[in-house]
Amino acid sequence: MLHLQIITPEKTVFDDEVEQITLPTTTGQITVLPHHTDLITQVEPGEIIFKKHQKETILASGFGFAQVAKDNVKVLVDLAAPEEEIEERKIEEAKRQAEEALKQKHLLSEEEYATAAANLQKALAQLKIKRRHRRI
Repeated sequence: MLHLQIITPEKTVFDDEVEQITLPTTTGQITVLPHHTDLITQVEPGEIIFKKHQKETILASGFGFAQVAKDNVKVLVDLAAPEEEIEERKIEEAKRQAEEALKQKHLLSEEEYATAAANLQKALAQLKIKRRHRRI
C-alpha cells in the first residue's frame, strides 16, 4: 500500500492508503505502485486516478508537483476536484472567458496570457471528467 496525500491551497483533498496512483505529468501519465523509486515530478492539468480496495477514484487536477518517497506520495496541486464537485456551467464559463482572453493575446502581458492558458487547461480537464461520467 501507498500513503497518498493530495493537497490544494484550500484543503487536504485525500489522505489515506491506496494501492496505486496515476498522475498527469509533463512527460505523460505515470503510475506509482508500492516500492516505487523516489522522484519529484511536475503535475499538469488532467486526471489524478487512484485505486483503493479495487475502487477507482478520478479527480480533475491542476498544476503542481508530486513527491514520491518510499511508500509515500504527496501531491500538491492548485486543483483536485472529484466529478461530483465540478459545476459544468461554471467551468464552461471559465473556459469561455479563458478562450476570449487568449484571442486578445496582443493586449495581454505574458503573465496574463499564461494565466489564461492555465485556466483553459484546468477547465478542459474538469469538463473531460464531467462529460465522460455522463456518457457511462
